[in-house]
Amino acid sequence: MAGEPQADCLFCKIVAGSVPATVVRETETTVAFRDINPQAPTHVLVIPKAHYPDAATLAARAPQLAADVLREAGEVATEDKVDGSGYRIVFNTGAGAGQTVFHAHAHVLGGRGLEWPPG
Repeated sequence: MAGEPQADCLFCKIVAGSVPATVVRETETTVAFRDINPQAPTHVLVIPKAHYPDAATLAARAPQLAADVLREAGEVATEDKVDGSGYRIVFNTGAGAGQTVFHAHAHVLGGRGLEWPPG
């Protein structure tokens, strides 16, 4: 069920504290942590604590929570000092788009030039 923790979800385990992560921010509704395979000097994942399989489902079923994720992405960029030079917020939705963990999450990328279009 959307919103409920999933026993087999890596990000739900991070939220529960049973899998370690380098947490950089945490709010009542979100957790932000460094990506284990960074693609830029700043590469932080911002996730809702509640489980939603992808960004589209999150936005449709919990729009305020989706807004929380976006707000926290901006806070991460500010704390990592990439807000002035520019940063990217990416939501991969579906395996064909590169989503590998099916718990909605935003990638905050910055600290280097980001080409367009992305790969």
